[in-house]
Amino acid sequence: MSQHNEHSDVIVIGMGPAGEHVAGTLAERGLDVIGIEAELVGGECPYWGCIPSKMMIRAANLLQEARRIPGYAGNATVEPDWAPVAERIRDSATDDWNDQVAVDRFVGKGGRFVRGRGTIVGPKTVTVGNTTYTASKGIVVATGTSPAVPPIPGLDTVDYWTNRDAVSAKELPASLIVLGAGAIGAEIGQVASRFGTKVTVVEALDHVLPHEEPEAAAVVAEAWAAEGIDVYTGVLATEVRRDGDHTTVLLADGTELRAERLLVATGRSVNVAGLGLDTLGFANDIRHVEVDEYLSAGEGLWAVGDVTASGMFTHVGMYQANILIASILGDETKPADYSALPRATFTDPEVGSVGLTEAQARAAGISVQVAVQNVAHTARGWLHGPGNEGVIKLVVDTDRNVLVGATTAGPHGGEMIAMLTLAVHTQTPIDDLRSMIYAYPTFWRGIEDALNQLS
Repeated sequence: MSQHNEHSDVIVIGMGPAGEHVAGTLAERGLDVIGIEAELVGGECPYWGCIPSKMMIRAANLLQEARRIPGYAGNATVEPDWAPVAERIRDSATDDWNDQVAVDRFVGKGGRFVRGRGTIVGPKTVTVGNTTYTASKGIVVATGTSPAVPPIPGLDTVDYWTNRDAVSAKELPASLIVLGAGAIGAEIGQVASRFGTKVTVVEALDHVLPHEEPEAAAVVAEAWAAEGIDVYTGVLATEVRRDGDHTTVLLADGTELRAERLLVATGRSVNVAGLGLDTLGFANDIRHVEVDEYLSAGEGLWAVGDVTASGMFTHVGMYQANILIASILGDETKPADYSALPRATFTDPEVGSVGLTEAQARAAGISVQVAVQNVAHTARGWLHGPGNEGVIKLVVDTDRNVLVGATTAGPHGGEMIAMLTLAVHTQTPIDDLRSMIYAYPTFWRGIEDALNQLS
């Protein structure tokens, strides 16, 4: 077969949110950009991640709110129906996961799109099939992540789900075992439970949402227990086997769990294998791409998004993308700073957090004081009634008298973290936060209650 050669200014491998933003913006600014994507332009977020999962969560939360009506606003009968949820997800994914609209959007900005798997074969050089592409400025790696599948004996013999299967399901199973109680497992597990699936969650670490504060995790775990979700923490799954029409999971403590479906939600693995980074001097066993504060990974090579392992969130990738765009164009830009990185887990109670946890702050040698406020004991929490479970936790650096971390779990927890994110980002003195006027009765007024616990 004949070989072809094409030249450009910049090559972007991976057209998820960050990669598409970099490629599209540089093309709009007049650069000759080639965008390469083997799957769907737009990446995980719009098709199987952020967007459809929140549609699922919104529907599940509507069901739960209706169940909270008795004793407060009359009576309600709830009959869950997954069909409209599945239909809405398919509509949002553009005709059953078709990315033509996204491709046209990029091409309309002046970019050149290549469908395929890009392989780096040398400095500023990439191949896709029989075509070699070179870039005068360099290559941007934005290949994202894939579900991490643990090496559990027997797992490869069963037809397990990942997040993609759960999101694209037209019907939910009668029972579901969820391996992993991080954000993905927690969100999908609770959704399925609220639609009538019997859900069991298994987490190898000490508590659900293991990367969040234990106080927030306890609130979520208690809510799950009240909803009938069974949770096993601090125990490993040691074997998986097919059991007729069901799947059986054996735990290290001897417990056997059986369900119609198994969801593997044990984290994400960065997509670097087979990318060809070894041709640029990188080790074959790297787990992510190391970058500096301007997203450079070496001469003529940059990386953005999940592949940098700086925080596997769409908002981190987009933040990095803007820094990289300015850097490539020679525009003035500030270096990347992740000290006030916010995150949200859309369970119910919802969990928002920013910066360091208490444990992380202590491990960093910071002189720490904490305050924990029960949301149900605030004025708005009491007024809210059912579903008011939550906590507000502040982590203070007492030497500098500023917040270095915070968590807001409870109703609208992901929104409440906004004010505290600004406080961590700007290193606002605690005395200034205390002197603010907090609207009454709001959930965020509970932050004032927490501040008043500090000495």
